[in-house]
Amino acid sequence: MARSTHTVTNQVPPLVGYDVFGADRALVAAVERHVAPELLDEVRGELSGLGRTAGSAQAQEWGVLANENPPRLHTHDRYGHRVDEVEFHPAWHRLLGKGVAAGLTAAWARPAGHVRRAAGFLMWTQVEAGNGCPLSMTHAAVPALRTDPALAAEWEPRLTSTVYDRDLRPAEQKAGVLFGMGMTEKQGGSDVRANTTVARPLAEDGTYELTGHKWFCSAPMSDGFLVLAQAPGGLTCFLVPRVLADGTRNVFLLQRLKDKLGNRSNASSEVEFDGTWARRVGEEGRGVRTIIGMVAATRLDCVLGSAGLMRQAVAQAVHHCTYREAFGGRLIDKPLMRNVLADLAIESEAATTLGLRLAAAYDDGSEQERAFLRLAVPAAKYWVTKRCTPVAVEAAECLGGNGYVEESGLPRLVRESPLNSIWEGAGNVQALDVLRALQREPEALNAYLQEVGRARGADHRLDAAIKNLLTELADLEGIEARARRLVERLALVLQGALLVRYAPPEVADAFCGSRLGGDWGTAFGTLPHTLDLASVVERARPVS
Repeated sequence: MARSTHTVTNQVPPLVGYDVFGADRALVAAVERHVAPELLDEVRGELSGLGRTAGSAQAQEWGVLANENPPRLHTHDRYGHRVDEVEFHPAWHRLLGKGVAAGLTAAWARPAGHVRRAAGFLMWTQVEAGNGCPLSMTHAAVPALRTDPALAAEWEPRLTSTVYDRDLRPAEQKAGVLFGMGMTEKQGGSDVRANTTVARPLAEDGTYELTGHKWFCSAPMSDGFLVLAQAPGGLTCFLVPRVLADGTRNVFLLQRLKDKLGNRSNASSEVEFDGTWARRVGEEGRGVRTIIGMVAATRLDCVLGSAGLMRQAVAQAVHHCTYREAFGGRLIDKPLMRNVLADLAIESEAATTLGLRLAAAYDDGSEQERAFLRLAVPAAKYWVTKRCTPVAVEAAECLGGNGYVEESGLPRLVRESPLNSIWEGAGNVQALDVLRALQREPEALNAYLQEVGRARGADHRLDAAIKNLLTELADLEGIEARARRLVERLALVLQGALLVRYAPPEVADAFCGSRLGGDWGTAFGTLPHTLDLASVVERARPVS
């Protein structure tokens, strides 16, 4: 028998058995800010329940198992019949079932639905991000289907259901359904107008058969899909059911599953259509306009998903440094480590605050708020998703070598972190979308300026940043080449304005002094040492 050579000491207890909602002060404050008082007790109770589930050992184990056992594609059965099915580990179904039951596809059917869903989505992402894809697609399909009232009446009750039904059968026989999406093709990528999939009208009005392919088809096990194809009248949006009304499988040929850097638990596929039955959504030739509501909703989920990953990375880093001792004291008390943790915490809180503000605009639904979303969503999607990866990497470094080991969970966060920046339009696509809004929709800029203007006079660095931003906006020469810089400033000014209004003074002071004031290095941990960093870190500590 091996002899004992040492005693295990100075090891950090796992961050488990806690309320992910109650432990996130920035998230709690945002929910309390944006939910009407008469609903607040109900919403807090609901989110605390989901938070306790998210922080449980069982849910965290599901996340590990789903990630370690990726989906498998079965194109044929044992007799050679084409089946095109995706097999998932049971942990995936448990995660997805919990997400549906928690209302993460039901925002459109409840009061304050978008804020409560945004908070829940942000939390559930921290357990395992892969199942967020079908939850997001299903949630986002609703605004696209609403362009056709008859389709919306048929499908919306199933899409917003809290029942998870994994069986492949006609949607009419199910209490709840999931949706996926197929837009991009090999030759076009983000340029969907280059799509070559052809839609041929059938005898029944509004029905077509599709021939072509999709290079990326999200959530291929879903009950229905929104896809773009070239109809006689131009690029058009279609609904493709997985199973037809008579119980037969639609022609939905899964060619392979993508082997991805992260997001391993979620199936992303290549699919071919060959006489596939589809129903038109909206008018012929207006496919992009029809599906744009879905795209905007999923882009907000990219912001929320990245905010969730950042929050989990920061929570793990602060938790580790609270318990780990080195060089004669706790890491959290070391000035340089405290600076790093505070810098990470500020980035996380800014992302959470912005994400929930955008969700509240969806709940409001006024013309002013819709105009605000037109500019704020692509700007936030550009910036927040790009900040996710450096936050995750720096948080892993806070754990030292342990953060590079799979058991810590940080490598999974690092691999997941670039996804939301790429999904639903990478950085350049978002920047160009912002430029289109600035050039074609002046009401969007007016709504944005009114939002940031509510914080003017509260911080001189924010005031100066707003002034500089207005100068940039006044000079449109060479605007495309400097679009990324402009969008970054739009996002930072908006985050700064929100934090000045709503965050504790030490958080707003640190954000404005670094992100807007210029006293900030290129790496995390370079905040001005005169700030109250201890309070910033304490606010980020995951204690319910």
